[in-house]
Amino acid sequence: MADISEYYRAGGERTRLTTGGGLLEALRTRDILTRYLPPAPARILDVGGATGAYAGWLADAGHTVHLVDPIAGHVAAAAELPGVTAAVGDARALTEPDDSADAVLLLGPLYHLLDRADRITAWREAARVVRPGGVVVAATISRFASMHDGFVKGFYDDPRFLPIVERALATGVHRNTEPGRTWFTDAYFHRPEEPAAEAREAGLDVTTVAAVEGSLWQLPDLDRILADPERTALLLDLLRRVEHEPSLHGTSSHLVTVATRP
Repeated sequence: MADISEYYRAGGERTRLTTGGGLLEALRTRDILTRYLPPAPARILDVGGATGAYAGWLADAGHTVHLVDPIAGHVAAAAELPGVTAAVGDARALTEPDDSADAVLLLGPLYHLLDRADRITAWREAARVVRPGGVVVAATISRFASMHDGFVKGFYDDPRFLPIVERALATGVHRNTEPGRTWFTDAYFHRPEEPAAEAREAGLDVTTVAAVEGSLWQLPDLDRILADPERTALLLDLLRRVEHEPSLHGTSSHLVTVATRP
């Protein structure tokens, strides 16, 4: 976990959700949350919520939000957001009481738990702290994301990148230990069928699996489209219509899995 912590302490992805594919991810994730979270006011536990990109937005919408993250700097930044409390913690060993949240977000932890047993533990902890009938919403990165990203961002110009992609395609494990690396840190990249299977093993009922960006995160002129409100509205509407289409799930950079506690 040292490489992961170093990546985020150095400000990794601090502005990722503000432009291009990252902005599309944020807009689509908010759209999905709006439709599947309970209405405000609800108590939401944002596990691995970083500096509060979603926690602050949810608090503004009238929810009570507590954020948990392993990086102290993230926690300090999130705690400054109006209506958000925050604490250092681990998705695999939450200090929250049983049945204490109306909804639990796992919009980051499953990225960085490379062992399946650890991911199941995180799912089970979310299931423990959410109330019966409550919602758990988890984000995962596609098995094929780095393969596409290498072309979109020109990463294959560096010969060290291809072996990282080849390992991720074969095993799901993305290891980035190269000196001076600018690529994403160590992570696990899920196949489309894996998140739902993990949630079910943790005792949750899966409601849906939705493609977040579909294949459109790869568009070279995405910033121009997202700068146009009418085009953005059209883009979001069309992605919403096809988000449950299984044949498109592997093309999306991220998937969101929504589950409920029986």
